[in-house]
Amino acid sequence: MKELMKNNKLVIGMVHFPALPGTSSFNDDSNLSKIINSVLNDLEALQSGGIDAIMFGNEGDRPYSLKASNSSLAAMAYVIGLVKNNIKVPFGVNYLWDPYATVALGSVTNADFAREVFTGVYDSDMGLWQPSASKALELRSNLNNKKLKLMFNVNAEFASPIGTRTTAEKAESAVFSSLADAICVSGIITGQSVNIKDLIETKERVKNTPVFANTGVNINNIEEIF
Repeated sequence: MKELMKNNKLVIGMVHFPALPGTSSFNDDSNLSKIINSVLNDLEALQSGGIDAIMFGNEGDRPYSLKASNSSLAAMAYVIGLVKNNIKVPFGVNYLWDPYATVALGSVTNADFAREVFTGVYDSDMGLWQPSASKALELRSNLNNKKLKLMFNVNAEFASPIGTRTTAEKAESAVFSSLADAICVSGIITGQSVNIKDLIETKERVKNTPVFANTGVNINNIEEIF
């Protein structure tokens, strides 16, 4: 991730997909016209505003699931492929909340990075959450795409961790045991700001690994976070 960072910083703007085929909230025609237009509009706004990088995410696919739908994953890959020529900055992907689908999506779209929850065990809105970093990294290797950098979200939204380790302790462990390329520190749900104390402690614990404020960064708190 460090090679993408300007002055040791990187601002990543989100391109949030509306609900995709295969999810209960899907509401589009067979050509996915609304989805494509939404993605193109966000992409243009972010890049014209000078964003450093972008990330495609399926935040519209609520209720969330821990396993990707074949149709929604295929649709997401299809749309990213359609808009690929419009991408002028480094980009990443995140298929919520499936780390293996995320790695597959990042590999086939030739993304620069991918974000997901790769480690830990959680009591979540989606049920018991137990991803496997080793399986995700094996998939990355099998797809011959080790250049895909993996951003580890170590305090997942919509969930409580099973255990008592701090966010900083989990980050340090993820870097050592699971080879995280970057660490993401999150708020309790999408859109809510991170705990600044957790963010600072995590940066101190993993000084040689990039740390990102993963949620809730806005005009009112950007100076404190940045």
